[in-house]
Amino acid sequence: MKKIIIIGGGFAGAYIARQLESEFAVTLFDTKDYFEFTPSVLRTLVEPRHLPKIEVPHQAYLQKAVIVRKPVMEVADNKVIAGGMEYLFDYLVIASGSRYTVPIKEENIVIAARGRDLQQWAHQLEKAKKVLIVGGGIVGTELAAEIVDRFPEKEITLVHSKKDLLDRNPRKAKEYARRFLQQRGIKLIFEEKVIDTQKERIPTAKKYITNKRGEIFADLAFLCTGIVPNSEFLKKNEKISLAESGFVQVNAHLQVANCPNIFAAGDITNIKEEKTAQAAEKQAEVVIDNIRALAAGRKLREYASKARPMVISLGKWKGILVYRQFVWTGFFPGLLKRLIEWKTMHRYR
Repeated sequence: MKKIIIIGGGFAGAYIARQLESEFAVTLFDTKDYFEFTPSVLRTLVEPRHLPKIEVPHQAYLQKAVIVRKPVMEVADNKVIAGGMEYLFDYLVIASGSRYTVPIKEENIVIAARGRDLQQWAHQLEKAKKVLIVGGGIVGTELAAEIVDRFPEKEITLVHSKKDLLDRNPRKAKEYARRFLQQRGIKLIFEEKVIDTQKERIPTAKKYITNKRGEIFADLAFLCTGIVPNSEFLKKNEKISLAESGFVQVNAHLQVANCPNIFAAGDITNIKEEKTAQAAEKQAEVVIDNIRALAAGRKLREYASKARPMVISLGKWKGILVYRQFVWTGFFPGLLKRLIEWKTMHRYR
């Protein structure tokens, strides 16, 4: 039985492992031991009890695959090196995802990433009177809405380097999101970046400095901007082609350039499209088909990047559905996000 190694247990990696474990000897590398519905991690910050609903152990949905909880240090021609050990493969899938950069050094900057990380800050958020959110893309907008929906009394400031929220979305979506936050008292600062921080005399307060010499006082700050790929472990392999930004360059079949037995899927690829869970799973479907095709000597399938419906949640009960230039706002898009979460987790459980 041919060996497949999958690096990363997010939407792409988990999906591929589940579909192929009966046909190949699959080994899944992940630094965490569970699959997580990442579109709902922000909810865990204001509702910690929600965390078990969006997590499922890898062992619960994988019956045959081997799960290795070690960070991969290097990828060679036909092997992966992790924890001082070598693991051979016939096919490799890189699905290691991405993370946020930290533009300023400050221990009280919270990275909006995993649910368990955010859950640890739930008590600090509850005590905080002033909250700063850096970044007004999808994650920053959703986080601001979650916090103000749960804690309407808090003084919340959102700083975004662009001219408006959700800058890659249609005007109606931008306007609805901006109006939603402003009506709830959130202060929006556009076309500025937070570049530094200083401690104040008050024990918990920090002064955050912007590139336009603006001063923002906050007890707690959340970083929601500037993703970078998790690709450091690939840099020793000269055959694997990385873009300047660090994303993995793939061809139309999602094969890594110059490496026909290595595929990439999800946030790690250099494909120009929204880095969403839906896109990761669509790429995973193509990778699954192409690994099967390679093993059987069949023609490979091409991945078609295209616009897909996207749901942006605004608090617990409101949301925005975007598909190309079509925008639907209000209660039903908010409900749809919850239904998508339930359907996904039901599939893995």
